Amino acid sequence: MAKASIAHADGIHRCAWATLDPLYVAYHDTEWGVPEYDDRALFEKLILDGFQAGLSWITILRKRDNFRRVFDGFKPEVIAGYGKRKTDALMHDEGIIRNRAKIAGTVASARAYLEVMEKGPGFSKLLWDFVDGKPKVNRFRRRGQIPAETAVSRAMSKELGIRGFKFCGPTIVYAFMQATGMVNDHVVQCFRHAALAAPAERR
Repeated sequence: MAKASIAHADGIHRCAWATLDPLYVAYHDTEWGVPEYDDRALFEKLILDGFQAGLSWITILRKRDNFRRVFDGFKPEVIAGYGKRKTDALMHDEGIIRNRAKIAGTVASARAYLEVMEKGPGFSKLLWDFVDGKPKVNRFRRRGQIPAETAVSRAMSKELGIRGFKFCGPTIVYAFMQATGMVNDHVVQCFRHAALAAPAERR
C-alpha cells in the first residue's frame, strides 16, 4: 500500500506526493492548500492545472517561471488579446508545454475571466461561493481516500464551461481546489493539515 505521508530528513511528516524533491517540498510546505482569494492568482493556477493534464505537477513547477514570463504574468487582459502571431511564438517556446489546444484554451479562458470580472460576480467570488467562502477541511488518512473529483468540482467545472473557460474538467478543477485551499486534502499525518485546518475552522 502506498504511504499517505513520509518523514523527511528534518523529521517532519509530509504528504507522500511531495517526495524529496526540494522544489516539490517547498511548494507543498508554502503553497499547496493555502487559501487563495486573489482573482488573478486563481486564474493563473487554473490555467497551469489545465496545462498539467496528462503530466505530473513537478513538470509544471519546473516550467512555472517560464510560463509566467511568456504569458505576460498571467494577466488576463493581456492574454485575451493574443492573436495568431503570439500563439505561434508560444508553440515554439521550449520553456513551456507546447500544446496548441491548451494555448488557445488559455486565450479563451482569459476572455471568459474578463467577462466574469466585468459582468459577473468576480472570479474569486464565483469560485469560493461553491464552498460557501471557506475551506472544507477533510481528514483523510490514506491516499486512496482522496477523491479525483467531487460533486462540487463537477458543479464548478460545469459553471466554468458554461462561462467559456477551457480545460476545466471535474478532475482538473478538483486538483485546482486542493491547490488553492478550497479543500484541505493534506493527510492528517502531514504537519500542514493542522496548520491549515485551524484557521479554516475559525472562519
